[in-house]
Amino acid sequence: MKNFGLIFLIFTLVILSGGNSAYSQKKSAEVAKDVSTAIRNGNAREIAKYFGSNVDLNFPGNEGTFSRNQAELILRNFFQRNAPASFSVQHEGASRDGSPYVIGNYRSKNGDTYRVYFLIKNISGNTVLHLLQFEKQ
Repeated sequence: MKNFGLIFLIFTLVILSGGNSAYSQKKSAEVAKDVSTAIRNGNAREIAKYFGSNVDLNFPGNEGTFSRNQAELILRNFFQRNAPASFSVQHEGASRDGSPYVIGNYRSKNGDTYRVYFLIKNISGNTVLHLLQFEKQ
């Protein structure tokens, strides 16, 4: 009878850990959707909600690892100079470590086109926007 209790406990733990993995995947998909919508709207504040304490940015004139506040300011300045006309997701996938990424095309109202890439990671149990890149075409 004691073995039954141990087996039940192990089974319960396996089920719960699998549920957390599915929740994490759903959360990443939601973050990707929210970030895509915020890019489409030129909303730096909404995107910054998903930054960790540091974020890797690659923008024309700004490349490196920045604090959350610095990154939001850089992004806000970019959107002010390049207001969005459209953003469309071209591809979604997962990196080698399973982290989701999105590739899209951003067109500004001044006619410039950018290829956008962003990577979402699960860091210490938090789903964060780890990398955001706008490359002028």
